[in-house]
Amino acid sequence: MTFLGLLRLSFVPLALASACFAIVPRATALEVKGLAQLSFVDGDSKTSFINSGTGILRYDGGSAELSQGVLELTQDFDGGLTASATFNAFSDGDLHVGLTQALVDWKPLSANAVRFKGRAGFFYPRMSAENTDIGWLSPYTYTPSAINSWIGEEMRIAGLEATLFSPGRSRRSPWSWEINTAVYGGNDPAGSILSWRGFALHARQSLHHDRLQFAPLPSVIPPSTVSGPAWVEPFHEIDGRLGGYIGAHLRRASGPDLRVYYYDNNGNPNELNSDRLYAWDTRFWSLAYAHEFRPGWTLLGQWMVGESHMGDALVDIDFDAHYVMLSHASGRHRWTLRYDGFDVDETDAYPKDPNNSDGSAWTAAWRYTPRKDLEVGVEYLDTRNSAANRPTVGEPINARQQQLLFSLQYRFGG
Repeated sequence: MTFLGLLRLSFVPLALASACFAIVPRATALEVKGLAQLSFVDGDSKTSFINSGTGILRYDGGSAELSQGVLELTQDFDGGLTASATFNAFSDGDLHVGLTQALVDWKPLSANAVRFKGRAGFFYPRMSAENTDIGWLSPYTYTPSAINSWIGEEMRIAGLEATLFSPGRSRRSPWSWEINTAVYGGNDPAGSILSWRGFALHARQSLHHDRLQFAPLPSVIPPSTVSGPAWVEPFHEIDGRLGGYIGAHLRRASGPDLRVYYYDNNGNPNELNSDRLYAWDTRFWSLAYAHEFRPGWTLLGQWMVGESHMGDALVDIDFDAHYVMLSHASGRHRWTLRYDGFDVDETDAYPKDPNNSDGSAWTAAWRYTPRKDLEVGVEYLDTRNSAANRPTVGEPINARQQQLLFSLQYRFGG
């Protein structure tokens, strides 16, 4: 298949899913499920990046928001084939309704100890042990970690993934494993948000064709500097080169779940499109861990380290982030406490465009489910962070931001 053919397959996964409906005659009933989450927020007064500010939290001031609307459609067919699409809705941001994932999974039946499965479309790599709920949401907090906030912003692959896996029961072993690899296009701008804003904490996943704003930095916009827009559209193919990743999962029954990934978008940092969006060369390692070490008690963590480059050494950064989370579920209640640390270090020699940023955050959440379809909860988030480019827009480098969120959530279907 040619590169153009692969991209057409990747960027129109709904068309591929429709083709599967036509080719495979026998199918189960269409499964429809989703949720709506209304949040009442008392946010920090610092203008959010959502509103072209330098704040790293989603909300500023007090407001009532549709923070999550999720609609997930799933169709199973004979032969281990499943087509699915996920749509999200938000009251904030550039687009308010759109597609976040659309893919076809193939998992043929097999009695072998080592088996195969694959998927194609527009989807997340399964590197997160935190965002495991419907619509790639977290079942623990309403605001995911800085790592998974960034993955939700700038990462979705449009391509193909192949997996070899071995369930432990097929080998009479408590250990299950899988190894997956993927090729993809359409993720060339990944890294731009980390460079010009830094890590943030929020639960707004980017929609397909979404536009992410950052502050109108004088180090970016003028023709005498980077001469770029004060926004990025993360799911563009710019340089005509395929990226890839490889990942491994190791899980023990009723024990730890370990996931390690190496991701490389293989971008040509000197290529740019008509909007002056560059193809960033971004690569990183991710290590995630989850373990229910006692009934109702779960320990989670993730560490990510990587680098990103744009232009002829115009922007070079190293980035590093981690979180540790402890969550306790008892009856209809869940309590969670998480600590985040994150850092972006500038390694280029272009002083007109400062890119250093760092910070830490504590998040505490309580979620209560009085019945299967209804949930109420409260979350408090406190972060101290810095960004070297804030003085260029007349703001101090350092900031402390706090956010109190009350949530009412309704689920349907499933």
